[in-house]
Amino acid sequence: MAAQEPANSRHWGVALAVLILGGFMAILDTSIVNIAIPKLESVFSVDTAEVQWVVTIYMLTLGVVVPLAGYLGERFGYRTIYVISLIVFTIGSALSGLSWSLGVLTVFRVLQALGGGLIMPITMAMVYRIVPRDRIGTAMGFWGLGIIVAPAIGPTLGGWLVEYINWRLIFYINVPIGIIGVLLALAYVPKFPSRHMGTFDLMGFILSASGLFGLLLALSEGQTWGWGSEPIILLLVGSVFLLILFSLWELSVEHPLLDLRVFSRGSFTMANLLVVVITVSMYSGLFYVPLFLQTVVGYGALETGLMMMPAALASAIMMPISGRLYDKIGARPIVVIGLVILAYTTYLLHRLSTTTPVDDVVFWLTLRGFGMGMAMMPATTAGMSSLPTEMVGSGSAINNVMQRVAGSFGLAFMTAILQSQSTMHAANIAASYTPTSRPSVQLMQQMAGYLGHQGLTAGQSLAVTTTTLYDLIQQQAFVMGIDDIFVLGAAITLFGAFLGLFLKTYHHKKGAPQMMAD
Repeated sequence: MAAQEPANSRHWGVALAVLILGGFMAILDTSIVNIAIPKLESVFSVDTAEVQWVVTIYMLTLGVVVPLAGYLGERFGYRTIYVISLIVFTIGSALSGLSWSLGVLTVFRVLQALGGGLIMPITMAMVYRIVPRDRIGTAMGFWGLGIIVAPAIGPTLGGWLVEYINWRLIFYINVPIGIIGVLLALAYVPKFPSRHMGTFDLMGFILSASGLFGLLLALSEGQTWGWGSEPIILLLVGSVFLLILFSLWELSVEHPLLDLRVFSRGSFTMANLLVVVITVSMYSGLFYVPLFLQTVVGYGALETGLMMMPAALASAIMMPISGRLYDKIGARPIVVIGLVILAYTTYLLHRLSTTTPVDDVVFWLTLRGFGMGMAMMPATTAGMSSLPTEMVGSGSAINNVMQRVAGSFGLAFMTAILQSQSTMHAANIAASYTPTSRPSVQLMQQMAGYLGHQGLTAGQSLAVTTTTLYDLIQQQAFVMGIDDIFVLGAAITLFGAFLGLFLKTYHHKKGAPQMMAD
């Protein structure tokens, strides 16, 4: 069927801005709630493990609904599904803000995620249909701002709202933006034709939903439940088995839920490997640096968020520039240079200690933001550009699934390594501080003398000194464990730079239309 340009595609910049608004809002909500967990504990009188489900259930629901994006977009029209997703997300946000108990909030977060999970893959697919392929790098550079910038500013915005106004605003803030987004989408996003997709692949949906739900649940709760515990092992084995069955089923049916044949295209496969590497590296910085600043150095959530802000701004500046460079010189040089910068700055973070100047940390993170902004979207764009239009829906859904799983896997893997390394370092340090060792005796004598002047008895001074020494050892071991994490992250990212050398760019003639008319 002949390609036909949609009526509004000549004004794709306006439509792109509207899609960025919805995508940014959906991604922002995955990180903005994390900062409110202590507040929700006190409001609903529950413990951390219970409140954590407010975050976990959102992520699990995203994993379930994302594979539906391609089918729903093709079957009912991408703009229609986008508008419905925004409406559902906005209603879920409003109801979450009204929640009167933790159970009610958890239910409303599911509703919120049902809409939010579809927004990113749907908007990505639309971008590839309304933007001429010779400008797709620039467009994706702007579209991808939400993926990198939103998780970085989420904690800052959330911390400010929770600390100075009201925790309910972390949900209410989506309501006016969602309403405006719906109205703008109806006015400026072109209509997309629907087409018959055959019988809905119910078996494929059941297998993908249960497999991804189990995998994401295991990755998110592995540290809490124990990686060797029976529930985690059963979840991991069962989910992997279900996903293997899903893959075999999708390759055998006439109308698959996700067309896995996209992986037969080398550039798409390579691009997704790079997306996994970049996502793991991104989350290592977004999670472990704030963890260090808050738990070790003692900064508040808002202060920590402000320190992370320059990195987000650096990515925001660099992404459109890297997108424009993609259109001119292709993906490979930009991705490789970006990943090298990302690897080097990640390695610099292994110097973190309690005496590291804050200016140094902010500078390293800002350089890291530039590298992230260079690497992420050109890699994704190169992979998606290798797909024909009819495969873009499946490709965008798969790309989003890969990002979700990579983020969860990266955090789970890195946290397990952190725990192991911290335990090892604590044992090594403690070996140097035996009760009879010179450093230990000197420290205990100094502290005992000080505490004695404060009126404590010898027994009390010994107890306080021993506890303090133990705490210092644990803190130092934790810092050394985090430093090890960044060395590992740098090595993984450098491997990604090597993979980037094999990335290809598909160039298209100027003005090539993107939408296929039925």
